[in-house]
Amino acid sequence: MHDQYDRLIECLKAMDSLVVAFSGGTDSAFLLKAAKDALGDGVAAFTAASPYHPRWEIREAVELAKKIGVRQVVREEEIIAPEIRNNPPDRCYRCKKALFTRIVAFAREEGFKHVADGTNADDPGEYRPGMKALTELGIRSPLLETGLTKRDIRALSREIGLPTWNKPAFACLLSRIPYGQEVTEEDLRRIEKAEVYLLGLGFQAVRVRLHGDVARIEVSPGEREKLFDAGLLDAIAEELKTFGFAYATLDLRGYRTGSLDEVL
Repeated sequence: MHDQYDRLIECLKAMDSLVVAFSGGTDSAFLLKAAKDALGDGVAAFTAASPYHPRWEIREAVELAKKIGVRQVVREEEIIAPEIRNNPPDRCYRCKKALFTRIVAFAREEGFKHVADGTNADDPGEYRPGMKALTELGIRSPLLETGLTKRDIRALSREIGLPTWNKPAFACLLSRIPYGQEVTEEDLRRIEKAEVYLLGLGFQAVRVRLHGDVARIEVSPGEREKLFDAGLLDAIAEELKTFGFAYATLDLRGYRTGSLDEVL
C-alpha cells in the first residue's frame, strides 16, 4: 500500500505544478492531499459551485481544502447551460467539457502546468461519457495512471487520516433526472432537500430519482430492510410532499450507480 502511495507521489512530482478539480469526494480529496504532499504550494484546488451539486457538499469541500492547507478557488455557476437543459445522454461530456475548459484557462492564467481530476482505475469500466472530454482537453488522471482503485483509495485515505475515506459517492444532481427531461433549479433543490432528509434518517447511500412529480427512492441494498416500517414510510411520504413531490416510491433493487443509464 505504501508503494502505491509512493508511485502516486512520484507521478505528481513529475508534473511540477497542477490544479486539482476538487469536488470534496473521496477520490478528489485523496488526490488533493497527495498533490499537497508532493508539490506543496505548487497545487491549487478548483471547485465549481454549480446548481448541479449539493450545497452541503460544496461547504464540506471548502472546509476540507482548508484542512489540507491548499489554496482553493470556488467558482459560482448559477445558470443551467442551454446545452444540458434537456439532460441529453451525453450531458456529462458537455458539462465536463465546459467545466474543464474553464479550469484549464484558470491554470494557464495562474501559471500551473497541468490540470488533474480524480478518475480512478475502476471508472473506465462504467458508462462515463465525461472521460472523452478529459482526453480532449489533456486532463491528467493520476489515480488512474498509477492503477489506484476505489478500494485502494479508501484504504490509503483512512491511513493518512482523511475524513472522506468512507464517504459515500455523491454524483452530481443531474444524475437523478431521466435523460430528455428538462432540468430546472427548482427540481434540483427539491431533490437535494429530499436526499438530505433521508441521510438525516441514518441512511448511508441515498438517491432520489425524479420522474415528473414522482420521487423514486434508492437506498443501499443492505439498508432496504430499514424502510420496511409503516410509520417510517408514512413519515417519508409526508416529508417529501412538503418538498413538492406528489408521490414517493421505493426502488426495490436499491441504490446502484447509474441506474438511469439502464435505459440506454
